[in-house]
Amino acid sequence: MLTPEWPFAVRMLQSVEPQPGWQVHIEQRVQIRISPRAPAPMPPDMFVGIPEDDFSVHFSERKIGKCLPVAGIAGVRPDRGNRLLLYMRDRRLIAAELERSCRARDFYSGFYLAKTSDGKLCVDRDTLLSRNGMNCKLTRVRQLVQTER
Repeated sequence: MLTPEWPFAVRMLQSVEPQPGWQVHIEQRVQIRISPRAPAPMPPDMFVGIPEDDFSVHFSERKIGKCLPVAGIAGVRPDRGNRLLLYMRDRRLIAAELERSCRARDFYSGFYLAKTSDGKLCVDRDTLLSRNGMNCKLTRVRQLVQTER
């Protein structure tokens, strides 16, 4: 029983009945967060007596297609310019280039990615969202392979 002291909105909602054609639409959005890779701890005296020339590591790039499995990404680190380094769970290192207008340093704390039906991160399809609000698309992915000097 509605009394006059009830708020007007409550009295109005009580009198509204759903029509047979009304529909309810429920949307679900899932975001995946890729965190930065934590640096590995090194003993302080590990490099004593070794010349610094031996630390220069060179990488060459290999084509790996246009998509990567999102579940295989273990961590991310910004590289120079507009390039991110993706550390994969299978111990591969992937260079992911962003659009020209994007800077990799905006992704220092990782990125968010909308879940896709195929579970992959693809070039020219998926958009990465940095935690500071920058949106960028991938333009190229390459596997980095260590080469002998």
